[in-house]
Amino acid sequence: MDLQYIVREPEHITSKTPLLILLHGFGSNEQDLFSFAPTLPSDWLIVSFRAPFDTTYEGYSWYDIDLMDEENRIDVAQAKESQEAILENILKISNQYGLTENQTHLCGFSQGGILSYSLALNNPDLFTKVACMSCYAEEKLLTHMVKDKKKIEKLRFFISHGTDDAIIPLDWGRKAADMLYEMGAFFSFREYMSGHGVNQKNYMDLMDFFGK
Repeated sequence: MDLQYIVREPEHITSKTPLLILLHGFGSNEQDLFSFAPTLPSDWLIVSFRAPFDTTYEGYSWYDIDLMDEENRIDVAQAKESQEAILENILKISNQYGLTENQTHLCGFSQGGILSYSLALNNPDLFTKVACMSCYAEEKLLTHMVKDKKKIEKLRFFISHGTDDAIIPLDWGRKAADMLYEMGAFFSFREYMSGHGVNQKNYMDLMDFFGK
């Protein structure tokens, strides 16, 4: 499945140019997180994907959700299809630009953050820095989670959550941080006085995470 995307290319691209993949939330589009691009490192290649499924109102989704069904809250088949599409498209883009010795990073918000968790924990060799904002780790997407501590230790996570998030409870975000702690992963977990969104302090901390 070919995903639509927008890209910001650095002035010079080499085999070591870092690649950052942006994954938006439910009902949004590829323009959303792409607004971060001006303050991200200028020598990075930045790609913002559009999710493949239409939503009822506007925007796009990585998978359907049913908040009324606790047992089957997410469409697992669609989520796994999206994951595979993301991995395939990352590979295509890496080949297109000749990125053979680079680091690949992930940044996802809400639904995009949920997929960032599963992409990184299922494929730790492929990624380095992973930002998961206003989200949680979905166990149904972690069926192939790598347990090798040496591989997990190579990842760096930035996790943020609003204290007044009415969409994804703060406790769910904390539970994901606890899981990373038990796995021996390196992460920072930060709570902000906000709802389901990214406030100014969160944004500044995120830029600091990617700028190091």
